[in-house]
Amino acid sequence: MFHTIPEKRDQAGHRPHRGSAGGRPPGLDREKYERRHKVENRISLLKQARGVATRDEKLAVRYEVIVQLALIRQAL
Repeated sequence: MFHTIPEKRDQAGHRPHRGSAGGRPPGLDREKYERRHKVENRISLLKQARGVATRDEKLAVRYEVIVQLALIRQAL
């Protein structure tokens, strides 16, 4: 099983001290981690637009337009 988030260094350092109870170190899928990182960064950029962050619109169509406008503003 591969994880998306890498294991913390201090947790990996404590693993040998725990002996057999330390368990097997988790694997890391770097490609999946990089994709997730890009998506999280894009979402945080979108949330800089107040309308996207607060989601004041009740209709999904209007909210989608606000998201599209925020993306266009970022591209310019």
